[in-house]
Amino acid sequence: MTGAGRSGGWTTLSDPGSLGSAEFAGLPLAREEASLQHASSRATGKPDARHADETPRPGETPIAVAIVDKSPIVQTGLKSVIAKDARFAIAFVATDGERLMNALERLRCDVLVTGWSMPFMDGRGVLEALRERPGAPPIIVYTGSPDPDVPAIVMRLGGAAFVSKTEPPEKLLEAVAAVAGGQMVFPIGARRTLDNPLSTLSPREQQMLEALSSGRTNAELARAFNLSPNTVKFHLRNLFDKLSVRNRAQAVHLLATTRRS
Repeated sequence: MTGAGRSGGWTTLSDPGSLGSAEFAGLPLAREEASLQHASSRATGKPDARHADETPRPGETPIAVAIVDKSPIVQTGLKSVIAKDARFAIAFVATDGERLMNALERLRCDVLVTGWSMPFMDGRGVLEALRERPGAPPIIVYTGSPDPDVPAIVMRLGGAAFVSKTEPPEKLLEAVAAVAGGQMVFPIGARRTLDNPLSTLSPREQQMLEALSSGRTNAELARAFNLSPNTVKFHLRNLFDKLSVRNRAQAVHLLATTRRS
């Protein structure tokens, strides 16, 4: 990846690698019809009536942005900010990852902006589900999560950008435009964390990973670290999450691979 630009604590990198019966994405069913009409207008290249006063520059078609967030307040805020920018148009809104997957069967978008903590399928699940899906839109994770490891996890799972909800709205709009142009936007430290995923682990988690590589069971780990079996499971879950792996075999493989590199 080649650095294409840097602003403040952020870096932009080029060359990134069930619908409810009474509502659609948390909106009344009538709004679903409006969303479908808008998606149709995107396909024909003609702006719909809702955005007739936001016509982009001649020869340009607005970037269709899908929003996925559990909070109605965040949904409303994002729709307002994005729709006011002539470069963008709202494709559709979903309240969680499951509804997003159903919506993508019928609707299209150029860029997907998703939250991280959501019911039924969270941001991680969205990234994992769309990672190998042909024609999947690039994904921006927009979250207020205080976990400093999330940006690197998003990058590792194939996300195109990470923007914190503590940033001004303009930062998100810049990221949407950059991602639509084929770039990646992440905090500067995310790249370093991705290069060495083990750096996200606490000292105790690093010790446990070393012990896992020797083939110890959970019971043996509990005795070795003077912990209860449940506490061991808790640490291992955190360890797997930070490394974006599903089990101990994948964690041990990642350890061996990192050491070789």
